[in-house]
Amino acid sequence: MKMDSNDMVSVSEAKDKLSSLVNAVEREGKQFVVMKQNRVAAAMVGAETLDRLQRLDELEEDLRLLGLALARTTTDDGVRHSLESVAAEFGVDLDD
Repeated sequence: MKMDSNDMVSVSEAKDKLSSLVNAVEREGKQFVVMKQNRVAAAMVGAETLDRLQRLDELEEDLRLLGLALARTTTDDGVRHSLESVAAEFGVDLDD
């Protein structure tokens, strides 16, 4: 997302103009970056954008897990170990 310097607001400006900023986000689809001490502190985006970002996060995690499953599938040697044998190897008493 490219941000114009006009879309950057200080925390104090955001506090003073919160209602108008929220209206611009909601009605015009605008997005704002909130700056604190000349650093990006937060972003104001519409609900649809937030939903999309959350869905992208979910899809990213799904893709990571799929990649892990694929890697495990391609490197699987078929050898399986029982819980008891692994516990014994690491000195774990399963009866505790």
